[in-house]
This record gives sequence, C-alpha cells and structure tokens, in this order.
Amino acid sequence: MIDSFFTSLLATLASPWGVTLAVLGTLLGIVLGALPGVSSTMALAILLPLSFGMTPELAILFLLCVFVASVYGGSISAILINIPGTPGAIVTQLDGHPLARQGRAKEALVYALVASSVGGVIGLVLLVLIAPLLASVAMQFRSPEFTAIAVFGLVLLAYASPGSTVRGLLVGAIGLLCGMVGFDALTDVSRFTFDSRSLQGGIELVPLCVGLFGLAEVLRHLHALRQRRPDVDMATLHSPAPKFGALAKRWASMLRGSFIGALVGAIPAAGSAIAVAIAYAQEMRFSRRPERFGQGAIEGVVAPEAANSSSIGGTLIPMMTLGVPGDAITAVLMGSLLIHGLRPGPLLFAENPGFVGSLYAGFLLALLLTLALGLVLMRWLPWILRIPNHMLLIGIALLCVVGAYAIRNNMADVYIMLFFGAVGYVLYLLSLPTAPLAFGLILGPLLEENLRRSLLLGRGSWDVFLHSPIAMGLFGLSLVAIVLPLLAPLWVRLGEDIKRARTP
Repeated sequence: MIDSFFTSLLATLASPWGVTLAVLGTLLGIVLGALPGVSSTMALAILLPLSFGMTPELAILFLLCVFVASVYGGSISAILINIPGTPGAIVTQLDGHPLARQGRAKEALVYALVASSVGGVIGLVLLVLIAPLLASVAMQFRSPEFTAIAVFGLVLLAYASPGSTVRGLLVGAIGLLCGMVGFDALTDVSRFTFDSRSLQGGIELVPLCVGLFGLAEVLRHLHALRQRRPDVDMATLHSPAPKFGALAKRWASMLRGSFIGALVGAIPAAGSAIAVAIAYAQEMRFSRRPERFGQGAIEGVVAPEAANSSSIGGTLIPMMTLGVPGDAITAVLMGSLLIHGLRPGPLLFAENPGFVGSLYAGFLLALLLTLALGLVLMRWLPWILRIPNHMLLIGIALLCVVGAYAIRNNMADVYIMLFFGAVGYVLYLLSLPTAPLAFGLILGPLLEENLRRSLLLGRGSWDVFLHSPIAMGLFGLSLVAIVLPLLAPLWVRLGEDIKRARTP
C-alpha cells in the first residue's frame, strides 16, 4: 500500500492535468467554503458532476481537493464576518471573530490554516494506519454483520442529526423506501416505479444529493436575499502574521484537537460539528485561563480547526472499510465512486489497492495545496465575501441543473434533482434533518440485500443473528442509541424529584 501511495503521488505530480485539477479543486474549495451558506457538502454536491468524465484517480483527487480546501474556507467567513461558511466552523467563530475585531484577523487566519493543515496530516496518518487493519477484519464479515452495520449506521446518523432521534429515524426510513425503487435484485419484480421507465433503474444517488444538499440550500437562502452581509475590515488583514515560534507553542492544542477530530470522525454519522465542539470543550478544560475563551483565545481557534480537518480522515475510515459513509459529505463522495464502478468496502483494498493509494496521495496533495494557496491568497480572499447573494444563488442553481443533467444526459435526473430539492426544503421548514435521507438511500440496498441473504442462510430463522456476537453487539448499541434520548428526560426529572424530596 505504501508503494502504491508513493507511486500515485509521483504520477500525479508528473501529470500537468493532475496538478491543474488539484489546483483548480483547491481554489474552488476555498472560495465555496468561504461563502456563507455554501457548506462543504453543498460544494462537493454541485461540483461532483464535473468529475464524471475523469478517471477514478483524477476524480478522487479533484473532489478531495474541494473537500479539504472547503473545510478551511469555512473559517474565513467565520473569522472575518462572524458567519461560518461550513458547519464545522461554527465553533471557530467564537474566538476567531473577536480576534478580528481586535485587529488580529490575519493572525487568526494563519493559526486556522496551520492548525487545519496539521490536523489533516494527522487524520491522514490515522487513516493509512487504521483503514487497512479494519478492512482486513471486515473481510471476515458475513451478511449478518453487514446487516447490523447498516442498521447501526442509520441509527447513529439519526442520533447525531439535529432534532429528535425519532424524527431522524423517520427521515431515514423515507431514504430506505427510496432505495427500494426499481427492480428487485432477487426476484426482478418492479417496485415503486409508478410505471415510469425513468425509475426502473432506481433513484440515482448523485441527483438526489445535488437536489438535497444543493438546490434545497438555494431555496433556504432565497428569503435572505435582502439581508446585507457585514462588511469586512480590510485593514485588519495587514496586521503581522504570527511567527513560527508562536505557532510552535500551540502544538499541544493542535495535537489534542487533531486526535479528537479523527477519533470522533471515525464514528459513523458523528461528523465534524460534534468533533469541533468536543475539541473546544476539552481545550477550555485544559486551559489555565478558561475565562479567555469567547474573547479571542488562540486555542479557541487552533483546536477546533485541527479537529475539523482531522475529522476528514476519520470520516473516510468507515466509508472505505465498511461502505458506510462517515457523514453527509462522504455520502456525496461515495456517489462519485459508485459512478466510476468502485464500491467502497473491504473489497476495495483487495481489488483496487492502486486506487486506495491514489486516494491517500490525493489527500496529502490537497492538504499541501490548501496550505500553500491559503497563505498566498490570504490578502485577497475576503473580496469573495462581497459577491452579491442573488448572483451566488443563481449560479449555484444553474450548476445544480447542469450537473444533474450531465450524469447520464437524461432529463429524468434533472426532475429527480428538482423533486429532492423541494423535499429538502420541506424538511427544512418542518425542522427535520436531511442527511438521513441520503444515508437511507445508500444503506437501504446494503441492508435489504444482506438481511434477505442472512434469512436465506438461516432458512428463514432470525437465529442466524444470535450466532454472531458482532451483529448482536451492534444491534445492542443501536437499541441503546434509540432508547437513551427517550429515557434521558425521565432520568433528569427523576433526579429533580429526588433532590426536591431531600430538601427540607
């Protein structure tokens, strides 16, 4: 695997087309990540169709550059105008923007960029070390284990999504139904197609993601067209950047945030938002002066940004080894792999080791380019925040339509994209999470196929799951994740009743 990594890295650096795509993807990622309202998921979804005509190696290189760069880009608007460009940058604004108000915007941006680069490298190292080991273990899994993994992934996503777990499960169930559209793989019977030829092949993941995470976001921001973004104080960007010695003093915060981000990101459905929140809380705990947090503490920028970037490597671990996306962003990334005929999972390491090496090389190149271009373009980056909202939304909507059509040159994909764009907007109005819908579409066929195969192996008996300790353990964890939010209010109320009873 190490040999294929270095071979892929040298091949990419020797290819003018590969370097051009990497630089272009990094620039687009930084710009889109910095724009308020354009999340990393949205950036990846609207640019995903551009990768269809590329080879799998170039496609993953381009998309990883967009992914990694957009994660850092989100901190730019969070620091300069107190509006996070991505969900992972929500915590960065707590101390980043106070630093900008103090005239230290450039210092905060440099700290965020360096911490993001260090965190990304640590996430990559853990990915390289852990993924092959987990894949070798997963090679021993059978249908009962994969059934339990699919259930566990859906439950965890519902548990980690905003709002109640039950609502997340209901949205995930809709995604499972979407995954059943088309011909049954075992009986070849048409299901939920409504006599439409366009649905006989099932609902494609890419147009669903483009609509759900792209067009729906455009609809969400239409009501804010008249709102004016805060102005950027360009003078603060001429402040001196921190020197190497000052950066080196923050190594402990960077390491703590990096390991927290990678470990939390490796949990299916946890994602970067949870990782940065935990990293920030832990940094306050370790600080000798926690009262500085929220008023411009450097550690409040360094630790969350390191966790935000390192979680990328963590989220790729379950996607590559188990075929379970770590978060909504990797769900979109899976769409590109499936389009190119690559099924993420343990067999990916055995059948396509060269591609795995290309993914590692692309990840490292994306980190290096983000660091280099971030430093070079830092003075001019704030100008992108002055793009008018109406121009931005029109451009994104056009990219959604063109991208959906480019998948198969079929208007049916455009209609699917438009439909799920409306569905995503309705879910937003109802305060329901959208990510479980995409997860349900991905994990639905995996769950159905392995569940039916398990029952066939068990001759129709559910006892086949009882003979698998791994499957029973995952089912038990899934049950705990469902029951815990229901019992937590009762436990709190019981504690308050006991406290009142003891009070004289």
